[in-house]
Amino acid sequence: MRSYWMQMGESSAVLELRDVPVPQPASKQLLVRMRAASLNRGEFLSGHGTFGKPGTWKAIGGEGAGEVASVGNDVHGFRPGDRVMGRCAGAFAEYALMESAEAMTIPPGLSWEEACAIPLTYLVAFDMLVVQGRLQPDEWLLVNGVSSGVGVASLQLAKTLGARVIGTSGSADKLAALLPLGLDVAICTRRPDFAGPVLAATAQRGADLVVNAVGGSLFAECLRALAFEGRLATVGFVDGAGHADIDLAALHSKRLTIFGVSNKMRTKEQRAAAVPRFVAEVLPHFSAGRMRPQIDRVLDFSRLADAKAAMESGAHVGKIVLRIED
Repeated sequence: MRSYWMQMGESSAVLELRDVPVPQPASKQLLVRMRAASLNRGEFLSGHGTFGKPGTWKAIGGEGAGEVASVGNDVHGFRPGDRVMGRCAGAFAEYALMESAEAMTIPPGLSWEEACAIPLTYLVAFDMLVVQGRLQPDEWLLVNGVSSGVGVASLQLAKTLGARVIGTSGSADKLAALLPLGLDVAICTRRPDFAGPVLAATAQRGADLVVNAVGGSLFAECLRALAFEGRLATVGFVDGAGHADIDLAALHSKRLTIFGVSNKMRTKEQRAAAVPRFVAEVLPHFSAGRMRPQIDRVLDFSRLADAKAAMESGAHVGKIVLRIED
């Protein structure tokens, strides 16, 4: 089968399309004939720790959708032919293994391309907004880098929860494209200068929850933009700034909560723990048409290099997807 591998260097990556054997499912695993897989910016960034030492080769792709080809022992609820989506290692391939505890039945009406954009991105948003962020109706959410895959998912999920959303982006066109999805306040900036506009939009209250999808360069400004008892979620550092100063006086006086969102150190059991609740609370919104993944573009499997370049250019709004045909 065809499978993409990548070698991460100190500052760049090399892609290679290999012909490798079809993997066999172990206990509690599904073998999935992949039909589509989506890109996530973090897997292509040096310094995010997903590849180990520089020079290491690794099968890439983190989420996808397809048909169950076969199942391992102790698999319940899935059988060959089922349409599934989920987080899985090596998703940029014709076949990939998926843990049955992380696999989800694709809601009716969604294409392969739409389904593959849900598992990782929306589960991350669910973790930030619901599991850890405790976002409530009428609260204010601030999303930095709102046009990213995680940013758009956070916007959509927040609106279904009845929250109000402020988004930042360096592109006025991207912000305009997100207004139909319910973006309440658009702030066009890439700089740490948004706390003032956030306070003005919220009658000087500040944001109840902030999603920092950019990194350390915005961390201090995020603290300034938070309301009393506000919560700050940090997901990745695409700006390359992995360190930031903390205003302890603000942390103390405003009773702030700071938490990180990452799958790197989590066990399979920990990653799977939120899936049943996600299926019960979020997938019905997709089934009913209240949410739909924002797909920026779909490229053929042979064009992963082009898809990677498009992501690195930062011109996309939502997800970039690979279509994997026979």
